[in-house]
Amino acid sequence: MQFTNTQKRATAWCLIAALVVLALWLLGPVLTPFVVASVLAYALTPLVNRLDSLGRGRLPRVVAVILVEFLFLVVLLGLFLLIVPIMAKELPLLREQVPLLADRLNTELAPWLAKFGFRVALDVASIKAFVLKYLNANFEDAFGSLLSSLKLGGSVAMTLIGNAVLIPVALFYLLMDWDTFVARILELVPPPLRASYDSFTDEADLVLGQYLRGQLLVMLVMAVFYAVGLTLFGLDLAVPIGVFTGLAMFIPYVGFGIGLLLAVLAGLLQFASIKALVMVAVVYGAGQVLESLYLTPRLVGERIGLHPLAVIFALLAFGQMFGFVGVLIALPASAVLLVGIRRLKASYMASRLYSA
Repeated sequence: MQFTNTQKRATAWCLIAALVVLALWLLGPVLTPFVVASVLAYALTPLVNRLDSLGRGRLPRVVAVILVEFLFLVVLLGLFLLIVPIMAKELPLLREQVPLLADRLNTELAPWLAKFGFRVALDVASIKAFVLKYLNANFEDAFGSLLSSLKLGGSVAMTLIGNAVLIPVALFYLLMDWDTFVARILELVPPPLRASYDSFTDEADLVLGQYLRGQLLVMLVMAVFYAVGLTLFGLDLAVPIGVFTGLAMFIPYVGFGIGLLLAVLAGLLQFASIKALVMVAVVYGAGQVLESLYLTPRLVGERIGLHPLAVIFALLAFGQMFGFVGVLIALPASAVLLVGIRRLKASYMASRLYSA
């Protein structure tokens, strides 16, 4: 059986694609920091180029790169430090309020549940002992537990530390030579495919730029919304929890879920009443409606809007390949894949295979 030149080329490209996917799957843990650094370099390179052009040659590019990367790390550290006041406030409240909440559940909720055949009896003494043991202010015990956990999970700890060091280093070199790396990749594209490649990258740039700008605006608006909404209900930790919830939305579902749990916990510990649940239902329910029905379609755009099932699949697939970091890059990577899928669909619809 003789194959045509078109069939031979298609087979060769399919084999290349299969080998690339296999390499990505096998080298996923090793490639993770480089993939993350590449995504960050793509997002931060325009800012470096802007500073470089403003300097008009008088400002070395290395200075612009160091400045941009430093500002990015400061913002990332600031987001992480939002958790510190939450934990500093919640741990003492947990020590004081958990036994009281257990008493209230025993005296108020248990009789009501008993009417429906549910027998609930909380051992308040055991709960108090548990709280005193694990939520005390003895930082030496906490530090000892941390050291023992690091010994037990040494490989995980070393991986996290290695990524924390390697990602900024890889990001620095990528920002320094981004245009050179792009030009070298372009050299690998066969000349007959250059036009299609340029068209694809232009459309992918447009989609990714729209996604990143829109997602940033959504995060900022929702951070203000949650902080103001929780403040109106009188929550002491309204600002850190609200800002964290909004900014953590770059991790779809996960960031919102963590913020929701923090708000429920803080509300129950502060109010110790149904007001906490009402607060969370009103603020986070309204926030979801505002974000999903208005902000995301308006700011991110229908052009990128993936179906919720596609979003969940992308999160699971990238998480399987690259771990937790894969969850972070799932949506921007899916936006690029969406461009390729649209083109494949258009080619299929115009082919003889479809029309025959």
